Amino acid sequence: MKILGIDLGTTTISGAVIDRETGKNCRSVTIENNTFLPSGNCWEKIQDAEAVTEKAKKLVDRLLEEEGSVCAVGITGQMHGILYTDEKGNSVSPLYTWQDGRGNLPCFEGKSACERIEEICGEKVSSGYGLVTHYYQVRTGQMPEKARKICTIGDYLAMRLTGRKEPLLHSSSGASLGFYDPQQRAFRKNCLTKCGIDLSILPRITKDVTFCGTYKNLPVCTAIGDNQAGFLGSVENFEHSVLVNVGTGSQVSVYSAKYFTAPGIEVRPFDKDSYLLVGAPLCGGRAYAVLEHFFREYGEAMGITDVDHYRIMERLLEKEVRHSSLKVTTTFSGTREDPEKRGKIEQISTENFTPGNLILGVLEGMAQELYDLYRTIEAGTETAPQILVASGNGMRKNKYLREIVSRRFSMDLILSQGQEEAARGAARAALRILEKEEKKKRENGRQKPEENR
Repeated sequence: MKILGIDLGTTTISGAVIDRETGKNCRSVTIENNTFLPSGNCWEKIQDAEAVTEKAKKLVDRLLEEEGSVCAVGITGQMHGILYTDEKGNSVSPLYTWQDGRGNLPCFEGKSACERIEEICGEKVSSGYGLVTHYYQVRTGQMPEKARKICTIGDYLAMRLTGRKEPLLHSSSGASLGFYDPQQRAFRKNCLTKCGIDLSILPRITKDVTFCGTYKNLPVCTAIGDNQAGFLGSVENFEHSVLVNVGTGSQVSVYSAKYFTAPGIEVRPFDKDSYLLVGAPLCGGRAYAVLEHFFREYGEAMGITDVDHYRIMERLLEKEVRHSSLKVTTTFSGTREDPEKRGKIEQISTENFTPGNLILGVLEGMAQELYDLYRTIEAGTETAPQILVASGNGMRKNKYLREIVSRRFSMDLILSQGQEEAARGAARAALRILEKEEKKKRENGRQKPEENR
């Protein structure tokens, strides 16, 4: 038997089919998620929610038909973003993604939504978080008239597959919306009320990952956060590993049985009684893409097109020593604590200001951001993981970044097995539920004969 996992990413949608007995990948497929809607506002990052879920549903159908013997479906997807649903469970808005910047717009007497929330609640929040977006929509009169609930895109896919009229969110998804207490596994309703937010818009939360319905007679799992899914899909030894993921964004994640928080560190629900401690630079893997765009724009100005600039960047790295004398700070998009902070290049000389040094410096800057966040977790929890696991296309495709991260963390690096870790993790989440339910049935079966005696 097999388990299917689906990951609704920002730029791609992926499916992974794993073998139930071995846990190994049987199949993985990735398609483009080219559903961003055009906007005249550079800060607005929205996608067509119906187009996203239709693409995902077609991929589910394709894999079910081609693979066969699938016994459950797991779901994950991009975190933080929201869409609105009506009383029948249909979307009445686009997907406001995690990249959306309306929360930073100075529109409340010169203050942004994030600043107003901090002023009212004393809670620092970031633009792109679902309830920050919702606060902005309410205060500016832009909430859809028929909106009754908010949910993530993963939860909306679960609704579309199972026919649910209201979303059911696992706490990992609920926490990604903001205004959430991960210890209590509940929204901070007092803060929301202070901000004038009607609590009826909130989705129902479940502390346990569970099945929320069926599709083609197969149980469908509540969606889990993509960070949690990526951890599940990449790490075997939870307690002794640190996971570094680099893709469009980047994250460093550490499992913890106890609650811990610090500036720059998010506490995200994992299992019912455990957490992932996560540090997530805002620019992350895009820092390298920004540099590639810089070289590409220069090349196009020279009339050079249709060139793989990433490959040229790799060739330049082959000529450089393994450490740059340039110091590059890659906070190009700011930080969660200081959105206005920007990156910088230091220690420039006439000898070291070369393309190769700049490329190497950017990679080292990306690794340093992740390591600084990891050190905060390590110091605060007094844990010392011995296994460094890497995942994401940024790590998988760039051997130089793997070398730099391994050196910076002073650990040997293990590349996660197989690709599409989040989709694989979603499948493993569904498998864990199946195993728990089957164990419960076996235990009940043993008890009944004793009760009848």
